[in-house]
Amino acid sequence: MSHEKKAEADPVWDRLHDEVVDMAQSEAMLASYLYAAVLNHRSLEDALSYLLAAKLASPYLSAMSLRDVIAQALADSAEIRQALRRDLTAVLERDPAARGLAQPFMHYKGFHALESHRVAHWLWGRGRESLAFYLQNRISEVFAVDIHPAARLGKGILIDHGTGVVIGETAVVGDDVSMLHEVTLGGTGKESGDRHPKVGNGVLIGAGAKILGNVRIGDGSKVAAGSVVLHEVPPHATVAGVPARIVGQPATDEPGRQMDQYIDTDFII
Repeated sequence: MSHEKKAEADPVWDRLHDEVVDMAQSEAMLASYLYAAVLNHRSLEDALSYLLAAKLASPYLSAMSLRDVIAQALADSAEIRQALRRDLTAVLERDPAARGLAQPFMHYKGFHALESHRVAHWLWGRGRESLAFYLQNRISEVFAVDIHPAARLGKGILIDHGTGVVIGETAVVGDDVSMLHEVTLGGTGKESGDRHPKVGNGVLIGAGAKILGNVRIGDGSKVAAGSVVLHEVPPHATVAGVPARIVGQPATDEPGRQMDQYIDTDFII
């Protein structure tokens, strides 16, 4: 048995690596890129730190410096490492456009923004606020996703497409939540303190939905596309409209994992 065999199995990394090998063999033009981004690395964390650093680098902060920071966060936080794997597999499970793990890992900016935010949040928690804010700005510029580094996001999150997503400072998002482009988890004005939404587990937030203020979105609820939510949403309720109101209930306990945005019009009055 080879002495280089990993002590612990990592099926996510193994599958990703195998998929990228196939990609490199089928598209020679991308081979150099694929080797640099994935195949030259020995773990999911190594590959991610290289990939994100290359995307977020600027004339003011080199890819090498950023890679060191990202690698440090991934090495230090078991929570980030666990979330990374759950986030990546969530894309495969929920997005019908994803043909494997390699596609979202290499190309989905919603995933890239989410994992970059996790590093910014790690920096924030260690008092390195200036660097966390700098990283927030670069994430917004590069991926068109603006998440305050203090915002707390759970595991198994899907930010589909990503463009235009805004999440405020005191927002909290539970596990297994899915949101589409142009979702806002924001405040209602100039209030200070705890002023952003608290989203429960398994919630689905449709494209363009705006959830404003320190309101609770209950576990297993569904927010229809284009809705404006200003008040609490009970668990396992479906809300729609401007302003949003209860129009029914999801067909499953965790609509965030099913991505079914259909609303039963029989419930609508």
